Amino acid sequence: MSVAGTCLGIPVLRVRDVLDTPVIHRVPLAPPEIFGSVNLRGRIVTAIDLRTRLALPARGKDERCMCVTVERLAGGAGEAYAILVDEVGDVLTMPASAYEPNPVTITERWRGLCRGLYRREASLLVVLDVDALLDIEAGLQAA
Repeated sequence: MSVAGTCLGIPVLRVRDVLDTPVIHRVPLAPPEIFGSVNLRGRIVTAIDLRTRLALPARGKDERCMCVTVERLAGGAGEAYAILVDEVGDVLTMPASAYEPNPVTITERWRGLCRGLYRREASLLVVLDVDALLDIEAGLQAA
């Protein structure tokens, strides 16, 4: 998946659904990372704006988005979330030899949300820690 031109990945076994241009209902007084809620087959799911969560430039009003739905395992088992991304790509199998831990130059915010990266021919693939990404309260307390 990509957000603001950054290639990001999460373990495929964490992905439940991918929604193309969902209807998102804003939630008043929510933290900035909470973009709103999505109706996923009758289930209300919290939508997290990955751009805001990663401190990336805001999405333009005319830019479309997609949702990758995941379930939170740590501290709230079974709770579903929708992660807003710009686009979703293919499922990739990455060789273990291409994996690298987070570089020392990565910002503190990204360090807390990333598990490492993979070097690819044309770009880097940053692997997100899904449970850390969904832990909005921890991020607010750290700020």
